[in-house]
Amino acid sequence: MRYTRVHVPAIGYELPATVVSSESLERRLEPVYRALGIQAGQLEAFTGIRERRWWEPGFRLSEGAIRAGRKALAQAGMKGSDLGAVIYAGVCRESFEPATACAVAEALGAPPEASVFDVSNACLGVLNGMVDIANRIELGQIRAGLVVSCESAREINDLTAERLLKDRSMENFKYSIATLTGGSGAVAVLLTDDSIGPRRRRLLGGFSMAAPEFHRICRWGLVDGVEVMRTDSVAVLKNGIELGRRTWERFLGELGWAADAVSKVICHQVGSGHQKEILSRLGLSADKDFTTYEFLGNIGTVSLPITAAIAEERDFLRPGDAVGFLGIGSGLNCMMLGLEW
Repeated sequence: MRYTRVHVPAIGYELPATVVSSESLERRLEPVYRALGIQAGQLEAFTGIRERRWWEPGFRLSEGAIRAGRKALAQAGMKGSDLGAVIYAGVCRESFEPATACAVAEALGAPPEASVFDVSNACLGVLNGMVDIANRIELGQIRAGLVVSCESAREINDLTAERLLKDRSMENFKYSIATLTGGSGAVAVLLTDDSIGPRRRRLLGGFSMAAPEFHRICRWGLVDGVEVMRTDSVAVLKNGIELGRRTWERFLGELGWAADAVSKVICHQVGSGHQKEILSRLGLSADKDFTTYEFLGNIGTVSLPITAAIAEERDFLRPGDAVGFLGIGSGLNCMMLGLEW
C-alpha cells in the first residue's frame, strides 16, 4: 500500500493515575511463588516491565478514548465536525453492541455523515484503523478521520491473579505470565489530507502479512462464562518474530527503502525479550528504537501509538526522520507502516 496525500497531524493520549508495580503483583501472588519455588523479582527480570497503569474501578473505556480524541483534535486545531470517520480499535470494548465508537463520536461532535464503527484485530487494531482511514482519504472520500482506543488491564489481571491463587500449577503460571504484563491507557490518532489541518508526519504506506495457523497460541475470551487470557509466550515470540522478519522484507520493498535508511522504529511494546529478538532479526541497532514497556507495560492496541507520541515529546522522533511503525498481534498478524516524520 502507498499513499500520496495522507498526514498524521496529531496523536493524543491519556494515561491512568494508578501505578501498579511488578513487585506489588508478585506480593499478591506470593503463595503461588512459594508453592512453585519461584523467587520474587522474576516478573520484571523476565519481561523488563517494572510497572504499568490501571484505570480506577468502573472507568468507562469510551471516556478514555474521548479524552485522547479531544487532545488530538486540539493539537491540530480541529473540531469533531471536521471528521469523516471515527473508528474505535481497542481489544477492550464497552459492550458487544453498539460500537464503542458511537459514544466517542457523540462526545466529540462528529457530523452525521461520518462513518462510525469499531474494528478488532488484537494488538494491531489502531494500525488497521489508520489504514482504513488512509484509504478513504487517498480515494477522496473523506478529508479527515480519527482512530481511538482505550485498553484496561485491571479486570483481566484481577481475574488471572484469582485463578492462579486457586490453581497454583506451573502450567497455569506459564500461560498467565503475558497477562500480568498488561497495562492501561488510551490513544487517538488523527489522519488528514493536504487540505485540512497541519501537514505533519506524512504516511507513506506499508505492508501487512498474516500467519493464521498460529491463531490458537494466544486467546482472550470467555471459557465457561469466565473471562480468561492464555498465552504461549514462547510460541508467540518464536513465530511472531519470524512473521515480523518476512513482513519487514516486504515492507522495505513496498516503500523502496533500504534498511539503513530507516531512521527510527517504534515497535509494539511486549517486553525486553521481544524487543531484543525483533531488533536482532531485522538487523536494527537498539539506538533506533524507543521503548515504554518498562513503565507502561503492554497496552495492546494503544502501546505503539502512545510510544510514538512519547518518543516525539522526548525529542527521539524528529522532523525528517524515516520512521517505521512495526506492529504485531495475536492471530498472528503483522503490519508495518512507514512515515516521514
